Amino acid sequence: MLDIVIEARKANIGPGLKVNRILPFRLKRMVGPFIFMDHAGPVSMPIPTGISMDVLPHPHIGLSTVSYLFDGQVTHRDSLGVEQVIRPGEVNWMTAGRGISHSERFEDPAMRSGSLEMIQTWVALPEKDEEQSPAFDNYPATELPVFTDTGVWMRLVAGNAYGLSNHVKTHSPLFYLHVVLDAGARFGLPDNYSERGVYVVKGTVEVNGSLSVSGISGGILFRRVRIG
Repeated sequence: MLDIVIEARKANIGPGLKVNRILPFRLKRMVGPFIFMDHAGPVSMPIPTGISMDVLPHPHIGLSTVSYLFDGQVTHRDSLGVEQVIRPGEVNWMTAGRGISHSERFEDPAMRSGSLEMIQTWVALPEKDEEQSPAFDNYPATELPVFTDTGVWMRLVAGNAYGLSNHVKTHSPLFYLHVVLDAGARFGLPDNYSERGVYVVKGTVEVNGSLSVSGISGGILFRRVRIG
């Protein structure tokens, strides 16, 4: 059952980087454990002279930040001493716990003539894990299972869905999928979660034959009451 459609809003996270912000939303603060969601790009380089897209060091507590790229690359640095370049199809999962600071920089010279597009989410930690030690993990695309069927390509970014699982460390039940559909293909969401959401990155999705939502315009939130 369709519960709500969330319209993306424009926000700035760096001097040269604007994003589409989906969560939080005034009528819906969270979807499952996902408390924050931004879609950055697609943006083309070069950056105008004197403007940087870098997101400078800033702190987090009590949650995990998750970065997933469609295009380009980003250099992550944090107060644990980690330096990690994330590329398309990989997952950067940083658990802040009792506290961590990090930066995201777009410093590879090749980026100056390329493009960038990424999804960044924050996942709330259960109360028992909010004060745990901070941690960071990078998962290459080869560790994330891919499933294909007629008109459907799907990568499991994190969690469990359709019998797929991976080694991405999570602290609560969730699913996070990257799905590509051919025109006319049909796709249903896993039914064993009380809240389920879809964000349309590009193209148009028709829901139950009665509502169409186009990319970079909004996310679709589905709600299902857990039984048992």
